[in-house]
Amino acid sequence: MKITLTKYPLHRTACDAVVVTHFEDDSRPRGEGYALDKRTSGLIGALLKDGDFKGKLFETSLLYTRGLITSKRIIVIGMGKRSECDAERIRAVFSKTARTARDLRLRSFAAAIDFDGAGPGPSDAARAAVEGVLLGLYRFMPYKTGDDDQKRDPGKFIIVGEGQGLRHAVETAEIISKAVSLTRDLVSNPANRLTPAALARKAKELLTGRGVNVTVYDQKRIQKIGMNALLGVARGSDEGARLIIMEYRGGRGKERPLVLVGKGITFDSGGLNLKPAEAMGDMKEDMAGAAAVIGTLRAAADLGIPAHIVGIVPAAENLPSGRACKPGDVLTSLSGTTIEVTNTDAEGRLVLADALTWAHRYRPRAIIDIATLTGGCIIALGNGISGLLGTDETLTAMLKDAGKETGEHLWELPLWRDYEELMKSDIADVKNAAGRPAATITAALFLKKFVGDCPWAHLDIAGTASLTKERAYIPKGASGVGVRLLVQFLERWVRRQDGADSHRH
Repeated sequence: MKITLTKYPLHRTACDAVVVTHFEDDSRPRGEGYALDKRTSGLIGALLKDGDFKGKLFETSLLYTRGLITSKRIIVIGMGKRSECDAERIRAVFSKTARTARDLRLRSFAAAIDFDGAGPGPSDAARAAVEGVLLGLYRFMPYKTGDDDQKRDPGKFIIVGEGQGLRHAVETAEIISKAVSLTRDLVSNPANRLTPAALARKAKELLTGRGVNVTVYDQKRIQKIGMNALLGVARGSDEGARLIIMEYRGGRGKERPLVLVGKGITFDSGGLNLKPAEAMGDMKEDMAGAAAVIGTLRAAADLGIPAHIVGIVPAAENLPSGRACKPGDVLTSLSGTTIEVTNTDAEGRLVLADALTWAHRYRPRAIIDIATLTGGCIIALGNGISGLLGTDETLTAMLKDAGKETGEHLWELPLWRDYEELMKSDIADVKNAAGRPAATITAALFLKKFVGDCPWAHLDIAGTASLTKERAYIPKGASGVGVRLLVQFLERWVRRQDGADSHRH
């Protein structure tokens, strides 16, 4: 879709429909709605006066202008309560607007991002509106062979306004939304199309030429390195493991990097601890953390974020076979820590253990890992909130703030030391699973053993990476969670590092 700015008011904008937002607190049209109402001989006012439109959230009415203005149609959409207008509300409303335009088979629509003093400022509001439109229209359809007309989306969204700030906001939203959509594509691809090797090729395809250096280690190189935890997970599959390393040097000189680590299990059967058949079909999505890291590197590079970022993805399939890792096996990880495998379906923490150890080679300022790690996180937090655990209060606070701004909310769980006892093994240094009680916490405590003293945060997106029912601007299926959150975090991270450097000088 093409996003354009226009200096003309809505009544002079050439498009298939113009959009008017209305709060339920308001008894009459305001702002741009008032101007349009005057130009159309009171069409919007009559709609409100007759009680046919209340302005409830997502309530929609379609008016025909009978040639009174340039556009043939006015889409009036409810914003809900004025006091509840924020960036997340704007994303949701404009997603609904874009889908309405698609249902009406419109080629273009226009809006003035005008909330008459409510909500964020013009640039932030425009960024949210564009994100809502682009993310709301997303559909994964490369394997659909039906009528192309079913795939058609509006081709143009026109925003009334001018200025460099507004243009920058629109361009930022386009870049981030593209990265989220690419992330959703990766997660949605079936496991026969997106093997560990194919994921590595996609990372190169999406990042090469954008200032990101992508290095891929194959199975033989991983064996030489000594990543036996990663290899233990991959052992049951005919598809070899891959280690994908992506480095973006947007920072100054030899600045130490922020390292992002994403779990890349391209299919998870559970291994010999086989998952129930009804749950297995969605396990192509167990690489959503890896996809989020790739998407974040893509957005960071395209935005030119001035930071040194390293992305690490350990990729493998977890399958049962005669070679597969068995419950009771002991693996020697890259760090030298020995791990008793008590549950082969707790494979994510095994591949992350080696990746977190590898991250220390970069002397990182901080490490953030993101993974569809535990079913326990879904039980605790559902499908709307991701889990957060970490060792550094500043890091976790910044992530939580970024979550509030993007609508990708986080809830922090405690890394309670007493639960470390649950991870002790009788025959090795540690075991990889401690059972269902506090499963999200014990999984994070396992990962913590491979982090050392580096500031670290762990994001468990098991419940948020894929939805069984669409929500606002997030479709059913892959959500692309993590990309907008991490980009927002990176913007905060850069400001904080710049402030710290200025203070030192």
